Amino acid sequence: MQVIDTPWGIVSGRATGRRLMIGEPMAVWTQLQDAARAWRAWPARRHLVTVGAALLTVLVVAIPTAMIPTPVFGREVGVTVWAWPVLLVTAVLSGVLSASYLGGPATVTPQDTGLAVAPVVADDERPGRFGAAGGLLTFLAVGCPVCNKLALVALGYAGAIQWFAPVQPWLGAAGIALLLYALVRRLPNEGGCPVPARGAQRVG
Repeated sequence: MQVIDTPWGIVSGRATGRRLMIGEPMAVWTQLQDAARAWRAWPARRHLVTVGAALLTVLVVAIPTAMIPTPVFGREVGVTVWAWPVLLVTAVLSGVLSASYLGGPATVTPQDTGLAVAPVVADDERPGRFGAAGGLLTFLAVGCPVCNKLALVALGYAGAIQWFAPVQPWLGAAGIALLLYALVRRLPNEGGCPVPARGAQRVG
C-alpha cells in the first residue's frame, strides 16, 4: 500500500490499469470524470437529498435577495439575466456536495471510480469550507448591489452601482468554480479513510 501526495489531494492504494504520473497535475477533465463516476455510483436516497438540498439553497438565497418576491424583502435594482442561471447551477452543486455527507462515506474502490489509486481523504473538512465560500459568493453575486450594506457603506450608492455591480458576475463565476473544486476533491475521496497529511509519504 502506497500513500501519494498529489497536486489534487492525498491518495492511497495499488495502481490499476491506468497510470498515475507522479509530479504532474492531473488534468481538470480527468478530475471531473472521476467525480462524475463517484456520483453515478450513489444510491437513490442520496439523489433525493441532492434535490431537497438544491431546492433549499434556492430558497435560502432567492428569498433574502428578493429574486423571489415577498412582502418582507425588496430590491432597488432588478434581477439580472444571469442571476437565475448562476443560482440554479450553485443550487445543484451545493445539493450534490451536501448529499455527499449523507450517512457517512460510501464504499468506493478504484474499480468503482476508475481512479488510478484507491482514494483517501486527507482533509474531509476542506471541501465543505470551499462549498460554503462558493455559496456565499453566489449570494453576494445575485443580490441587489445597493442592498449590500458593506458595499453601500464602503462605496456609497453611486459607487455600489458603478463598481460593485460590474464585479457581481465574476463573484458568481468564482462561487461556481469553488463549488466545482469542492466536488472534485470530495466525491472521488469520500470512500477513503482519513490520513493525516503530515503522515503521507511523498513519492518522486
